[in-house]
Amino acid sequence: MIRLEHLRKTYGTLVAVDDLSLDVERGTVFGFLGRNGAGKTTTIRMMTGLLEPTAGNVTLGGHDIRRAPEAAKALTGYLPDHPFLYDKLTGLEILRFVGSLYGLAAAESTRRAAQLLEEFGLGRVASELTETLSHGMRQRLALAAALVHRPRVLILDEPMVGLDPEGALELRLLLRRLAADGVTIFLSTHSLAVAEELSHRIGIIDRGRLVALGTLEALRARARPDGGADAASLEAVFLGILNAPDGDGST
Repeated sequence: MIRLEHLRKTYGTLVAVDDLSLDVERGTVFGFLGRNGAGKTTTIRMMTGLLEPTAGNVTLGGHDIRRAPEAAKALTGYLPDHPFLYDKLTGLEILRFVGSLYGLAAAESTRRAAQLLEEFGLGRVASELTETLSHGMRQRLALAAALVHRPRVLILDEPMVGLDPEGALELRLLLRRLAADGVTIFLSTHSLAVAEELSHRIGIIDRGRLVALGTLEALRARARPDGGADAASLEAVFLGILNAPDGDGST
């Protein structure tokens, strides 16, 4: 469902993303990890068509994001690291508006909006302007907007930011349900515990290059070749790979 082929982004002499290639299969939660400034958000912005790659291709659900952007975006939901919401609209109005952008009929858009507002615990504030909502509520609303058209690909950039423990738990349960229903999820997060809990496969990016790729078990085996892999947490694996002398390669 997601394919990145030799993706590259440069700014003058600065290489932000360097020859990144990977595939994410249908119904997979793919954890995309890296230090601050490693290239995660740059990669995601190229995936969603917000940033033009210097080279390479992004394919979402069989559609090239540059050659067929409308088709690719029609089946994709995106939650950015800093979501934008129209402060002078209510939560219900925002979801109805987003639904209309994706071609939902007015009745379906209203029904879907009401459903998501209740599901995300926002039903009681559905008629309030978004400028009055807490940061956590705004984060929930932005995620609801990403799901209003029932996307088959979901791209999330730090979705846990601002969520309280209850909200974070609900999101983890939701992502499991979506993946079980066949939604392909690309999850960028600094929460290694969340990535460890949810991800079927993991990619680690460092200084723009993909330095590790595989299941948690495969990455454990790589990080702990002495046979102690089973006990290694993702945090230990992550730090071990990034601090390894070679600091490159994939599994």
